[in-house]
Amino acid sequence: MSQAEATVSNRSRLSGAEIQQLLLRARAFIALFVLVIIFSILSPTFLTPANIVIMSKHVAINAILGIGMTFVILTGGIDLSVGSIVGLCAMIAGGLINEGIILEMFGVVVYPHVWTIMLMTLGAGLLMGAVSGLVITRFNVAPFIATLGMLYVARGLALLRSNGNTFANLVGRPELGNTGFPVLGAGNFLGINYSIWIMILFAVVAAFVTQRTPFGRQVYAIGGNERAAELSGVRVNRVKVLVYMISGFCAAMVGLIISSQLVAAHPATGTFFELNAIAAVVLGGTSLSGGRGSISGTIIGAFVIGVLTDGLIGLGVSSFWQQVIKGAVIVLAVIIDQLQARLQERAALQRQQQLA
Repeated sequence: MSQAEATVSNRSRLSGAEIQQLLLRARAFIALFVLVIIFSILSPTFLTPANIVIMSKHVAINAILGIGMTFVILTGGIDLSVGSIVGLCAMIAGGLINEGIILEMFGVVVYPHVWTIMLMTLGAGLLMGAVSGLVITRFNVAPFIATLGMLYVARGLALLRSNGNTFANLVGRPELGNTGFPVLGAGNFLGINYSIWIMILFAVVAAFVTQRTPFGRQVYAIGGNERAAELSGVRVNRVKVLVYMISGFCAAMVGLIISSQLVAAHPATGTFFELNAIAAVVLGGTSLSGGRGSISGTIIGAFVIGVLTDGLIGLGVSSFWQQVIKGAVIVLAVIIDQLQARLQERAALQRQQQLA
């Protein structure tokens, strides 16, 4: 083979590798398109307006959780506690609405306004995230272990909040000035549910932060090479604590949305939500090793999980099989992520050889 033919052959192989990488990067969008086509054919009610509204609400919950999880995974970490924080924050909001704040030393009960309740609940999510981040950074505990422990702590606190009981009928009382909580879950603006607007707001802000701010660049730098980021002046520990606080904040918002939609708070709310969030992030192209990924990819991944879940429910698939399928999807997503990483390394090596 002549040198010219070899050069053409190398270019063809490189072109093929680039096509493979392009397909891998677009895997979430391709999967979403395929799922929509399949479920539309198998279920005539899948694309009805009513079902799309319900599905969009489910997607919003997964997407908001996924946005917080994206920040964590971009740094090379993981947050297994988000589902439990969802349940705890739902119970905090429910307890504040139904029972208020009991001040025994004064013999009075204070019922905060709904906006105050929401701020206090979001603050609780920030606090739980900060605790996880401090345990990881100050005591050098692996993120998996630290957040696994927080998973149990948050779930236990949610159960203790009401001795395992449900806070029902979270409508408040006009004479106490704490009504209006159900509006968050049931209200609409321009015909679109508030939860979807919240998802859009979170996505836009998160995309701006990751792509246009020094903090976002630091998050990527830590995930790419933590030691190099530290040597370049990045305050690694502070950034890590902040990303876990962001994750806790997103989980708290989901807790508020779900308890508002149900007009009730149960301590088991949010069970296994962390798996959906991780699946959405990984399906969207974010690497579990950190340093690579995007918020837009996570949103598409959340749509994939939402369409898959609602499609299986619409077809009457057993909930047990749904868990099996979701688990298989997560494993497949990780395998594809590893394949993408190897292809990128191979392409980089080929470019170096050509330059040499």
